[in-house]
Amino acid sequence: MHRTRIKICGLTREADEDAAVAAGADAIGFVLYPKSPRAISAQRAGELARRLPPFVTPVLLFVNASGAEIDAALQAVPNALLQFHGDETPAQCRAPARPYVRAVRMGPGVSLLDCAASFSDAQALLLDAHVEGYGGGGKVFDWSLVLPDVACRLVLSGGLNPANVTDGIHRVRPWAVDVSSGVEAAKGVKDAVLMQQFCAEVQRADALVASAPRSPAA
Repeated sequence: MHRTRIKICGLTREADEDAAVAAGADAIGFVLYPKSPRAISAQRAGELARRLPPFVTPVLLFVNASGAEIDAALQAVPNALLQFHGDETPAQCRAPARPYVRAVRMGPGVSLLDCAASFSDAQALLLDAHVEGYGGGGKVFDWSLVLPDVACRLVLSGGLNPANVTDGIHRVRPWAVDVSSGVEAAKGVKDAVLMQQFCAEVQRADALVASAPRSPAA
């Protein structure tokens, strides 16, 4: 049975971090994009990341950051997974020589097959809604755009919450899910109950997928 991994993004407070870990998050995301309402400094990300227990991965989210900014962030969080959410080219994503996830803004005309080929060394493609600016803005994209034959791990993001994540997992079958605004009391302030509900729904979705009848062999 596949276990869908869970990333909770946009953490800014110790209490929220502790609640996310207790709820079952596999990864914690820190936003290093100054224009985001959830932005924190590299130093602050380091403070929060050092509190994480073993086997919970810190993720640093960048939007068109310079090489110097990425290097400084990695000095603060040396064990981080990188997430590129801007207009970074494959060469720019590879430049830090670190494991990374590439965000794809889903919309008409976007080819996941082409993205998977261009970013073939990415740990995963993170699928988000196409909106003004960067990030999904808490919006759900058309899940039917996800092709079943993309040869890479997919992270489903964009407008997920406890009420719709089960359906998203059932329809997309992602490697992982990524949530931010869907478990918040306010921007940058997480709700412990919503995080618990979200993680519980992911576990329920996995159980439902595992128990579903298999299609007969051709």
